[in-house]
Amino acid sequence: MSAQANRVMALSEWEDRWNEGKTGFHRPEVHNLLENNLDKVICGRKEVRFFFPLCGKAVDMKWLADMGHTVVGVEISEKGIKQFFAEQNLAFNEEPVAAIPGANVFKSADGKISIYQCDLYKFSSAVAGKFGGIWDRGALVAINPCDRQKYATLLMSLMNNDCRYLLDTVEYNSELYKGPPFVVSEEDVKNEFGGGCDIELLESVDAFGEKYKSVGLDSLTEKVYLLIIKSTNLLQK
Repeated sequence: MSAQANRVMALSEWEDRWNEGKTGFHRPEVHNLLENNLDKVICGRKEVRFFFPLCGKAVDMKWLADMGHTVVGVEISEKGIKQFFAEQNLAFNEEPVAAIPGANVFKSADGKISIYQCDLYKFSSAVAGKFGGIWDRGALVAINPCDRQKYATLLMSLMNNDCRYLLDTVEYNSELYKGPPFVVSEEDVKNEFGGGCDIELLESVDAFGEKYKSVGLDSLTEKVYLLIIKSTNLLQK
């Protein structure tokens, strides 16, 4: 990560990407690594509350809601949120969030999906409770590397005792590309989350393609981890 350690993007830069249609990070289909590992997250549970940090307009949210789960996302871009509801043909309501000045929450008419438009670091369990599942794709790899400890602390504070957190990361030669997405190694995951969570690498795949070749990379590996609250931490609660 050394070549990227000091890279900083302002929230306004992410909003600009949405407004300019520079959303190459969006996937129009359900993520294969979520599909492959969903059973390990659900573990036979019904109506799991899922959290999607920096959710964009991820189609995975509708996919999970259609299974009977509920989804809460956080996203800075109003345009991205409204595109999600329009593209999924979902009616929604918009209302202010009393606990976060200036923030709004967009809720599907059936109540299954709620997306908070705000700075992620202003979100907390006091706003929307804790969660039984987390799907982190394009979030940890997108935040400024200098904010990772703050991010990990927030995400762990949102985990119910039985929460199962699926974390998607990428690895490549950081000397060749400044990011985002930023490189997050297995060591990085352990450094940020290892104090509070048990971590298991579930899958590692070659995700190199033309999109990455075009920015000068020669390889890219995508990895997905499962994080669960350490049992020793549960005993202390």
